[in-house]
Amino acid sequence: MDTSDKAVKLLKRFEALKSKRMTEVETIWKDAYSFTYPFRGTQLFTGNNSIGTASSLASTQQADLMDTTGTDSVRILASALMSALTPANSQWFEQEVHNADDVAKRWLDETAKTLWKNIHASNYDSEGYEAMVDECCAGMFALYIDEQKDGGFLFDHWPISQCFLQASVKGGPIDTVFREYTMSAESAVKTYGDNVSDAVKQKATATPDAQIEFVWSIYPRAKDDQAPPFAKGLPIASCHLEKTSKRIVRESGYWEMPVIVPRWMTLPDSDYAVGPVTEALPDLKTLNEIIRLQLMGMDISVAGMWIAKDDGVLNPRTVKVGPRKIIVAADTDSMKPLISSADTSKSLMEIERLQKAIRRVLMADQLTPADGPQMTATEVHVRVELIRQLLGPVYGRMQSEFLEPMVTRCFGLAFRAGAFAPPPDSIRGQTWRVKYVSPLARAQRLVEVQAMDRFENTLIAISQAKPQVMDNYDWDEAARMKAEALGVPQKLLVDIAQRDAARDAHRQGLAQAQQQQQIMAAGQSPTVMGAAAATMPKVA
Repeated sequence: MDTSDKAVKLLKRFEALKSKRMTEVETIWKDAYSFTYPFRGTQLFTGNNSIGTASSLASTQQADLMDTTGTDSVRILASALMSALTPANSQWFEQEVHNADDVAKRWLDETAKTLWKNIHASNYDSEGYEAMVDECCAGMFALYIDEQKDGGFLFDHWPISQCFLQASVKGGPIDTVFREYTMSAESAVKTYGDNVSDAVKQKATATPDAQIEFVWSIYPRAKDDQAPPFAKGLPIASCHLEKTSKRIVRESGYWEMPVIVPRWMTLPDSDYAVGPVTEALPDLKTLNEIIRLQLMGMDISVAGMWIAKDDGVLNPRTVKVGPRKIIVAADTDSMKPLISSADTSKSLMEIERLQKAIRRVLMADQLTPADGPQMTATEVHVRVELIRQLLGPVYGRMQSEFLEPMVTRCFGLAFRAGAFAPPPDSIRGQTWRVKYVSPLARAQRLVEVQAMDRFENTLIAISQAKPQVMDNYDWDEAARMKAEALGVPQKLLVDIAQRDAARDAHRQGLAQAQQQQQIMAAGQSPTVMGAAAATMPKVA
């Protein structure tokens, strides 16, 4: 492909987004990574192409980091988010359609279970944790979702330093992503073939390891440009651009947005966000400085300070204090130790206070199990409720900007790949939605179950004096709602039609039994009564 106006326009837009991110959020991100995970944020300082420089700078920043409280707290919070939002050991979402019958519900239940298994059978758990670390530090991450050539899902966590983002609708989710990346000239030719420029082809032959800059743009296509099912007409456009030659080397599209970009807390009038580390930055900076000063004081405390008199015999400028050394002086008072006035106890108290403050802001103290004997059921319930309150507001945004787009994308990939049985006719063409049953979501829904239990107990108590009060409550619907809230599999619930038929049969059986009892009570057997009725003359 030759240089096109489209490539020039996309690269111009990329440069504008790059400048926008630099002025809005990069300074905050740099500080957040410097005091928690220096190796993950060095490309914000050096650019995406200076690998050697980035590694050297990361080593320097890591050496300047005097305390790991921030790093440890971020790790705990990221782990808690992963286990609360998308646990690998229990199904954390279901699917539902409005007014679906039991057959459709079973299909939705089976597809949700299959989808959950395929997500965690992929590399999601490892990539998801890396993404959550960025969520805590930068307040957002970019997770690319596609299908592997041999089947299954492929998750790829893109470094946030490489991504430049925008929401096409003010206040809406991020749906425009430009990623700046490099690859060797040899890999570029293998990946994009003849679409690369002649200069890249020459480098692939002469210097195959030479790094070539590319920009990958993903954005919504205008409705007039959409023409499914062709890749270049799908709703989400995808263009790979060779940066130097300003040419499109690959163009395709997606049915759904393939890059998920959730945000922690957005900045005013900005598409970018900041994470919880930003709130802890003042304490992180102060803690690092106090520990640095304390280490300097410890050097004095351990090695000591000396005062010496320049009396013509002793030259303090050349004296070195140490074991097995003889110092020549005219008088023993010419050199003596100097007592330090430093008070390390105050610094230790301040360090402890700052560490507690950092762990509190990053919720590490609340999320870490308390030391001591095993907690009782009541203590576990209180801790779950506390975590629900702490992460509840965050969970709402993560549900709309992370979980729902991810499940929608995975469902679309699996459905088009034929991973599910054909859907029932009753839900064809209808809109389906994702319902979350993660531990955090289930903890929130348990409040409804507890309210229902309390109300039912109240009704049972009142019914002892007034039985008619039981008519105010739909016990059948309550039972099904409890099963749904507690995560009972749909296949374990009896179909409503089958339940009603079984009840009708039971009532008929009871009626027949009562009739037989009445006959027996009259002193005649059913056989005799039947025979007598058969021999009686019929009345015209």
